[in-house]
Amino acid sequence: MGATEQTGPEAARPIVALTGVAKRFGAVRALSDARLELHAGEAHALVGENGAGKSTLIKILAGLYRPDAGSVEIDGRPVAFAGTAEAKAAGIAVIYQEPALFGDLTVAENLFVGRQPKGRFGLIDRAEMNRRAAALLERLGVRLDPDRPAGGLSIADQQIVEIAGAIALDARVLVMDEPTAALSGVEVERLFGVVRSLRDDGAAVLFISHRFDEVEALCQRVTVMRDGAHVSTDRMDEVTVEQLVRRMVGRELGAMFPKREVEPGETVLEVEGLSRAGICRDVGFTVRAGEIVALAGLVGAGRSEVVQAVFGIEPRDTGTVRVDGRTLPSGSPRAAMRAGVALVPEDRRLQGLLLDLSVMRNATLVRRGRLSRFGFLTGGAERREAAEWTARLSTKYGRLTDPAATLSGGNQQKVVLAKWLAANPRLLIVDEPTRGIDVATKAEVHRLLSELAADGVAILMVSSELLEVLGMADRVLVMREGRIAGELSRAEATEESVMLLATGQEAAA
Repeated sequence: MGATEQTGPEAARPIVALTGVAKRFGAVRALSDARLELHAGEAHALVGENGAGKSTLIKILAGLYRPDAGSVEIDGRPVAFAGTAEAKAAGIAVIYQEPALFGDLTVAENLFVGRQPKGRFGLIDRAEMNRRAAALLERLGVRLDPDRPAGGLSIADQQIVEIAGAIALDARVLVMDEPTAALSGVEVERLFGVVRSLRDDGAAVLFISHRFDEVEALCQRVTVMRDGAHVSTDRMDEVTVEQLVRRMVGRELGAMFPKREVEPGETVLEVEGLSRAGICRDVGFTVRAGEIVALAGLVGAGRSEVVQAVFGIEPRDTGTVRVDGRTLPSGSPRAAMRAGVALVPEDRRLQGLLLDLSVMRNATLVRRGRLSRFGFLTGGAERREAAEWTARLSTKYGRLTDPAATLSGGNQQKVVLAKWLAANPRLLIVDEPTRGIDVATKAEVHRLLSELAADGVAILMVSSELLEVLGMADRVLVMREGRIAGELSRAEATEESVMLLATGQEAAA
């Protein structure tokens, strides 16, 4: 791993220091011995499996939780935040994976909520507010119209606005929780440019990510957490990814992509001439039993929209979708499910789970009819079914009756998979199956997909992670601007060949 220049003396007193921090939620121990130091002029990575305690630690820094034990110090002085306002006043800003802007307000209004400059008669001076907003955005090297509604911005631009808001509050500590999960490569690089600028100006940055290439590119030090406790803190240029992974999972991690060689069987899915106005045009492909076919491409290429049209979430304007030779009607998920099609959606929280319902209820949602007798669902049958499938996927939870919202991201993904696998699908569609989950859970999901393919399930996978595409797919279909730009066999698929097709440069090459 290449060395990254260290800025800010490590020996100097940290801006933020957490020591021996513990936190419990009922019988669940979220943190037991959390330790972390953040220094000015440094980007510090925080890594660990889902459920390692990272989110709880962040919420303590943000003032959402108060620790049960241990100390939190700012500039060497103990603090006990009573809420988020006190944390912000101390100079701590948190940028979450999903931005929290007011969509109906403009960029400038979001930046100065509750602090709008006033003019004569106490009225808001919009011209001055827009001028200040433009100056903040210019400082970050970003061109955004301060008068534009925030709801129409991309996720990347919304994150930039939140960072600008942190600068407006004179934040000295910037905490970023999985900020790149929904961004394209170009957007990630722009975000990193902004963060590097803030770091070089003396801010302390805490960066939480499951992507080690990003951690290496941005951070000078890295802290590993496991089971709510501190494991290690190292300079990035003195530790390898393999060492970090071993510390995160507490054991040797097997192959990340345990792909089995399977001879594909009969054609399960046939898509011909699928089109949706403004989304995709004339898309056609097949997926055979035992085969993993990946849809690759840049964000906005139309991959998720295609699989949603195949499943029937969105109607198609033209084209035919056949499963085992039977034509599916447009816009009918029920018909797709009856044909043996399952969809694990990209957004598990909004589209894959009912978060207020129990783990048990979520895991059996698509099987409730078959588990009922005389129209009544028996608790015993539901419990047995849920226990079997969550156990098969090594899902970690307190009780089957706990709300799905209490699970970590990786375990929520396992419950979504359990729900659909219990239906014994002929075709499994997985859209970004490992987004936002830790490396150990990624390996488990990859192993599961490989085993399903070996059992004859046809798998259609959408993924923005090139290594995942190359490691798991038998064939790669590369999309660009709503069309399939090319098809690559497993032997032909490389990072370069996929990106050339995705960007339209293959002819020039």
